[in-house]
Amino acid sequence: MTFPSMCRQGALAVVCTIAFINATHAAEYFDETRATTIFAFDSVSIPHIQNLRVEMRTPTKHPANPVVPRGAPGTPDARGVQFYGSVIRENGKFRLWYVAFDDDKENKVASARWRAAYAESDDGVKWVKPNLGLVEFRGNKDNNIISTDPYPLGFVNVKVLKDDEDPDPARRYKISSHVYFRQERRLGTLAPFVSADGLTWKMEKPVKSTKAELPEDALVLPKIHFEPSGGLYKWDGMFFASGQNSMDAARPYHGRVARVYQSPDFKNWSQTSAISLVRLQQHTLLGAGRSREGEQVHEGISVWNRGNVLLGIFGIWHGAKEWKDVTIDLGFAVSNDGVAFREPAHEWTFLKRGEDGAWDQGGLIQGQGFENVGEQTYVYYGTWDPRHWEEEPPRGGVGLALLPRDRFGDLVFEDAGQGPGDYQLPEVQSEFITASVSIKAGVPHEFFVNAEGLSEEAGLRVELLDAQMRPLEKYSGKNVVVVRQSGFQTPISWADKAGISDLPERIRVRVVFEGAKRKDIRFSALYVKSATQK
Repeated sequence: MTFPSMCRQGALAVVCTIAFINATHAAEYFDETRATTIFAFDSVSIPHIQNLRVEMRTPTKHPANPVVPRGAPGTPDARGVQFYGSVIRENGKFRLWYVAFDDDKENKVASARWRAAYAESDDGVKWVKPNLGLVEFRGNKDNNIISTDPYPLGFVNVKVLKDDEDPDPARRYKISSHVYFRQERRLGTLAPFVSADGLTWKMEKPVKSTKAELPEDALVLPKIHFEPSGGLYKWDGMFFASGQNSMDAARPYHGRVARVYQSPDFKNWSQTSAISLVRLQQHTLLGAGRSREGEQVHEGISVWNRGNVLLGIFGIWHGAKEWKDVTIDLGFAVSNDGVAFREPAHEWTFLKRGEDGAWDQGGLIQGQGFENVGEQTYVYYGTWDPRHWEEEPPRGGVGLALLPRDRFGDLVFEDAGQGPGDYQLPEVQSEFITASVSIKAGVPHEFFVNAEGLSEEAGLRVELLDAQMRPLEKYSGKNVVVVRQSGFQTPISWADKAGISDLPERIRVRVVFEGAKRKDIRFSALYVKSATQK
């Protein structure tokens, strides 16, 4: 595919302006997860900035929320749809796993009332709970409970990962789940499951549960309380299970922090863990007996693996002395190494809990569900109101939050000091230079920009540099490209080339905001991908 451009002779260079956009039809978008994505808010991928600032975006909640509600009385999820779960889109269908909580209050085996369940959708908004016919519940198998071995086993959290790299088709899908084992009291731990189809699951080591809990000899992690799995992801050949724990930190923090355990094969797990995210307030210790109080990180980090970067959602715990005053919002984090996460905007709230009386009042919980659909990004979430949990109120449902496609945050023109009466800054160019991006030499690569506010008077001047920031002659200077067309995947084309194959193995991209209306520009992301990728 070639992308038409318009070239004009300038005072110092021949400037090519992109005049084509392929952003009108959802079917024409390539899969960004197969590209190298340089997000505007990623300070590791964009370390060098002049006269620009980051502005994060807050998603809107879908008017049909909850898109997956609780079931009717007598069903497996009559009391709760707890979206400590996952959404995966494959073969045109959205697949969703969640925790179902029944309404059988006569059942005194507490863990037995929590089961892993399944729903599916053609569009990600209208969901059905299919009769899977796998597990008996109240005398029949007409339900959406997935089959697990062992059974029964009380699930509190389920995260599902499709692992196409595993050569064994029986292990194509993997679940990291929060279950319980018992010492003097009930403690949380990780139970890893594998599956060929995502519906029938088994632990690789034969296990027999006791009162819907694991025996101690079946544990894969140390015998401490750990609440997985806020997130499950694969990074650099290793599996990571993110969760919540305030014990055994190398240095003291107050309350709940996010930590990860890792495994090379999903079967054998390390007995050591790493701290992933600690909020600033947690460096002040409040003392023993106050674990409910203060600002904390709730239930680990749910992750969208974008290949070169991880995007994450975590719980912002607003603690208090009494449960009636505890609330939870959702925060946003990013990681470039698979372990350490950081907030791109300090103490910024990604999604707020609903007002009292709303279905998502009191507190939100993070599911691992992220999809780019047409011109939108879908982010799925759940709810749990911590203020009344001891009374066992009905809980949950699955909510959907929406953003413009891949626009979590933007780089915009910094106009501080430019207003009347302020100190007048000298004319300073607004630009950024990326960190070096590794590409495969000799393979044609394409470049795209995700931005809005572009026009004849507001453009993004793009040129390529080598790893030492030296301009590449064919793609800079007199051969610079200026993008003036807004879009989610606007192509950047040098001399009408569909793909560039003569680049070094490491490059950088320099982008300059220019034009009389450069203040209108909102740069969200830059994509670099092989020309053969879809």
